[in-house]
Parts: sequence; C-alpha cells; structure tokens
Amino acid sequence: MALIEETRLCFSIESEKGSNYRHSAVSVADVLDVAGELSNVPDVICMSGWWPLDHYEFLHGSRRNGGYRGTGEALAIHETARFLRGQADYFSSSHERSHIMCAFGMSPLPKGTPCYALVWEGEMGTFYEIDIRGEIRILSDVLTQPGNRYALIYGLADPTFPKDGPYPRQSDAGKLMALASFSKRLAATAEEQALLEFLLDGPYRNLSDYPLLEQAPHRDAGVEDPDFRDFAGIYSDAIFSRFEAFARENLEPGRPLIIAGGCGLNCDWNSGWARSGLFSEVFVPPVPNDSGAAIGTAIDAQYRLTGDPKIAWDVYAGLRFRADVPFERDAYDVLERDNALVADLLAHDLILGWVHGRYEIGPRALGNRSILAAPFRDSTRQRLNVIKQREQFRPIAPVCLIEDAERWFGCHGESPHMLYTFTATTDRLCAVTHVNGTARIQTVTAQSNRDLHALLTSFRARTGFGVLCNTSLNFKGKGFINDIGDLDVYTRDHGLDGFVVDGRIHLLRQSPNYQAYQRLSAKAPVPVLSCLATPA
Repeated sequence: MALIEETRLCFSIESEKGSNYRHSAVSVADVLDVAGELSNVPDVICMSGWWPLDHYEFLHGSRRNGGYRGTGEALAIHETARFLRGQADYFSSSHERSHIMCAFGMSPLPKGTPCYALVWEGEMGTFYEIDIRGEIRILSDVLTQPGNRYALIYGLADPTFPKDGPYPRQSDAGKLMALASFSKRLAATAEEQALLEFLLDGPYRNLSDYPLLEQAPHRDAGVEDPDFRDFAGIYSDAIFSRFEAFARENLEPGRPLIIAGGCGLNCDWNSGWARSGLFSEVFVPPVPNDSGAAIGTAIDAQYRLTGDPKIAWDVYAGLRFRADVPFERDAYDVLERDNALVADLLAHDLILGWVHGRYEIGPRALGNRSILAAPFRDSTRQRLNVIKQREQFRPIAPVCLIEDAERWFGCHGESPHMLYTFTATTDRLCAVTHVNGTARIQTVTAQSNRDLHALLTSFRARTGFGVLCNTSLNFKGKGFINDIGDLDVYTRDHGLDGFVVDGRIHLLRQSPNYQAYQRLSAKAPVPVLSCLATPA
C-alpha cells in the first residue's frame, strides 16, 4: 500500500514487513498503519489489477479489478466513490501496467522519453515500446513465465521437492541465483540440452510432464552437486539469451530500457543488459517485483488524471521503527551514539543489527534494516548464514562508500539498490566476494544514507576499507524486523552480538564476542544508559 501526494511518494508499506511472512496478504493491522500515515482523505483510491477473483469475474469481468494483462489506458476502471464521508475516485488498472508505470515513473527518464520496457516475472516475459505520447505497445511475449521456469530446476535437484508440483517455491529463484554463480558455464550435455529445450520451448510445463524424467540429469542430485551447479548457470544463461537475441534482432539500439517484474532482482541479468551495449541506459527500480505494484497503480492513476507519469521518491519510504515496545533491556549494555566505537566493534568481528529511520521499500536491505559485519573473513560469511538460518552457498552482499566502489569493485558509478554485480579487485574482502569473484554491491553517499555513510567512513578510518557486510535483518521466511521487541528476540536467539537503533548501541552482555572485546579493550565501555527505566 502506497501514498503519492503532489507527485511525491510519501510511503510504501509492504505486508511482509514487520516480521510477517513473505508475500503476506494485506491485514487489518496494515490498513490501520496506512490510516495512521494519512493526513487527508485521498483524491483517488487505487487497487492494482490481478487475475479474476472468481468464476463470475472470469465470465463477465469486474467493476473493481483491473485484471492481470492489458496495456491500454481505456481498459482501466475509473469511477466516483466515497471514503470517510468524502468523495474519492476509484481506480484500477492491470497488473501488467502497474509494473511498467512503476518502472517508468520512478526512472530518471523525463516524461515523453521514448524507451523500451521489459517485464519479466512469474507470468510475463514481454518487451514493450513506450512512445513519446506515453502509449505502451507490446512488441513480443518472448517467453511466458520466465520466473517460474527459472526457479523450476532448483526443485529438479532438490529431493524434497515433489516433481509433480505445478509451480516452484517462492524462495527457489533466489537460491538458484546463488547456485548459478558456482557454474563454470561449460556447454550442456546432450541430456541437459534436451531437458533445457523441453523446459524453455513451448508453453510452461511441470517437471512431471518431461517424458524422460526418471532419467533426467540432476534429478534429486542435491543442490550441492557440482554438475547441477554447472547446469544452473547454463540454464540461467539460456533464458537470458532468448531475451537478448530478441532485443538484438528487433529493438533499435541506443534507446533507454526500463525493467520490472521479479526477474529484475536477478543481478546477473541486470548486469548483462547493462553490458550488452544495446541501450543508452538501463533502469531497474528497487521494487521491480510485486512490492512495486501499489506504487505503479498510483502512478498510473496520477498519469490518467494529470498527464504526469513521474514521481519523486526515496527508497527509505516504509514505516518508522517501533522502539516503544517492551524488551529485555537488562540483557544489554546501552551506550550513546559513537560511530568510532561501532566501527571498532565490527573490526573485532562483532556482528550487529543496524536500524535507522524508515525501512527501505522492496526486498533488499539497503542499510536501514540490516545486519552489518566486517567483510574480511569467509568465516564471517559462514556465521552470517548460520544467523540467517540459510544455506552456506548463499552469498553476503557488500555495502560500500561510493568513494571506494571503483577501487575495490570496479564500479564506476552509483549502484544504490543492490541490483547489479561487479568484480572484486582484491582478495581481502572474502566475506562479500562470491565464489566467482563477483559482488552484489550497494554504494552509499552522504545524501543517500547519512548514518550509514558516517559509519562506513569511521570503519574506513579504522581498517582502510569503507566496506561492510550487509544482509537483511529478518527472521527466516519473513520480512524486515520493525520493532525492538522482535529485534531483542532475534539478537538473543540467533546469535547477534548486539544492535544499533538510531545511533544508540545495545551490546548483548552474554555475547562471547562482546565479552572477548571487553577483555581486549584497555577499558571496558561504560554503559551510560543501561540504568534508564523502560518507557511506559
């Protein structure tokens, strides 16, 4: 749920945030959170389109649901309604348009810029042309259900996945992205090529539809199997190549490209488009998946009513952190803001939660709901994956001062939303360098995130590197933690050494790493705030 006011994104609230399960439906609590953020009755209430909700909608259409597919403006639903005894228009356009309008509206492209759009997600894999009038024309459905097809082979190798399951699990695509980085990307065997063509040629099909499934390569081999990991990279490249081949054959070189859909979170593919030389620029919003659907639909309504498809926005547009709930305060030494101390703690291999301001929109932790650690040891990566309760093949991303990005990662510009991969230029950053030498970096400036920039500056003064490990602060299978009670439980149950909330440092007294740090310090830090009473 999002609010746009005077062409500015005021907030975007995702139901999975606040330690709710991934892909949660909107709840009453979410609606109340939104109501608490509103200062006036909105002029327009919008709802993103979706598949028909029942058989009647399938047969007769809907007065409320803008549908899943459809790019024409005339297909949108727009009528007068009421809200809180005030007049408020109702608007709904297709899910397809929500992706396109989100990407264009958040992009730096001025209104009226001709460009291409690519929406690739679980259902759609489509190229579009947007003309100077803002009209959207489908160029081709290059490959249907690219996201589902991509994730499906993780289930092929996983013995726990039922081969007759119709769709892959929601988490499998992200895991496959990690595994593909282990691939040497050699040529497919004849058996692999036959399987690849079956899965990518024609309509989407289940694994159980493959006639040679019993003898299929990598079936139940386990996701740790080296041969399967090689195939994961080959298969990933094959999907990208189909879209790239279409672009080279059918698109006019030199125009911008905007990207939306869940596949826009695939950093390797985004980097492939940036390197292709086909486009003058490539833009991916930080909410390319369905977390951007509300924003895109609101942009579409704004465009319909005002003719303006552009918005101003900041990635830190979620809810504020709740520090007013009870937690085990006596379990911590609590100190005032001191970036030099936090940098020193991290340099001594303490791992800390890091919370500032509003949470970031989209699924990537960008420094306001993060776990931070020193980037130098592979053992740190291993410990972070234990804390996160996930597989050890999963990489940890670096957050980096923009001033250091070129030196350590060959990144010549900003990469603020962790959507592209770069090649590390040193072997000293083991915790944030993947097995293939790449890293999915987030660059930080004083303007983009002042508090994190100040910490990175202190860490560089302490170690010579303005780089830290950065992974999301969340329970397994849930969205970002957003209150101090959950953060306290996570710290004590999952093995963090403490956390920093809006500059205030909380160090877990029972943490062996913190205790070792105290012994090494000439003088233990004084817990100047630990005597404060818990707020009523």
